[in-house]
Amino acid sequence: MTDSPRELSVTTLIDAAPDKVWQVMTERTAEWWCPKPWTVTLDDFDLKSGGRCAMTMHGPEGETMPTDGIFLEVVPGTRFVTTDAVVRDASGRLTAGTPFMIGGWEIAPEGDGTRFTGWARHWTDEAQKQHEEMGFVDGWKAVAEQLKALCEED
Repeated sequence: MTDSPRELSVTTLIDAAPDKVWQVMTERTAEWWCPKPWTVTLDDFDLKSGGRCAMTMHGPEGETMPTDGIFLEVVPGTRFVTTDAVVRDASGRLTAGTPFMIGGWEIAPEGDGTRFTGWARHWTDEAQKQHEEMGFVDGWKAVAEQLKALCEED
């Protein structure tokens, strides 16, 4: 946890160069996004500021968990940030969503590797608590380790 109010975060050091980590983060997203045995379908992953970020997570017992939102910020080679507080309607116009969090996935050079940090900032104390109870720490740690393993493959 950081000093930011209502923020949950995880971090890991990846033994790979930042450009490789960024490539895996953005080009192989479906391979690391959900803790296994869950999987994800990227329904619309328009990786640019204002682009749509819609996906459906699939659980091992047939569960589905659709999410929708937009990319607030995309800084190539550094970070992307999404929110569910704003979505694009069928015509492509921005409209209010159901706000739960702002999520960020960041990388930075560290030594001979790359520091990955994933964080979620919540609108309310209740939303933060709900996310903790949903298993944020264990889930996002698993995701960070899955990303790490993909980046460190030969």
